[in-house]
Amino acid sequence: MTTMHLERYAATADPFGAMVAKIEDWSAPSPCDGWTAADVLTHVLDTQRDFLAGHGYDAPVRTDTDLARAWGAHDAWVRSLLADPGVAGRGYDGFFGPTTIGDTMVDFYGWDLLVHCWDLATAAGRDAGFSDAELDTVDAAAAGFGDMLYAEGICAPALDVLSDAPRQTRVLARLGRRG
Repeated sequence: MTTMHLERYAATADPFGAMVAKIEDWSAPSPCDGWTAADVLTHVLDTQRDFLAGHGYDAPVRTDTDLARAWGAHDAWVRSLLADPGVAGRGYDGFFGPTTIGDTMVDFYGWDLLVHCWDLATAAGRDAGFSDAELDTVDAAAAGFGDMLYAEGICAPALDVLSDAPRQTRVLARLGRRG
């Protein structure tokens, strides 16, 4: 089980980390209304840290002001937790019923990393295309979240888009993003 969690986490964390390393202007506006690229990364760091702290796993104090290095340290910490079967397999009652810390890190936070990788790429003016498999993952997760998708801090309300728009445009519109 733990190997699966690490592999699935890495499948989204590795591309996210690669994009973080490419950001040159952290003050660049992101597709998230009112947020910069730095705000997007800070959101990712804070939400993961808050989730894990809520289950008794406090992150090391973040002292590095270099955001790329802060991500690297955070990512290593998360991977160390997921490598521990006692952490990854620890159950709790989630919004959608019983789950584990490992499943939440790969299912919800993996989805979050995919979406925010697109946000960072867009902020940096880089190619922000999703693969078909990534679109499948993002779309299926969004459908599974139901109305919780639009809870505060998750996604902005869906945007109207033509039904014949490209699939990526339709999926992003569902997440309150223009793409």
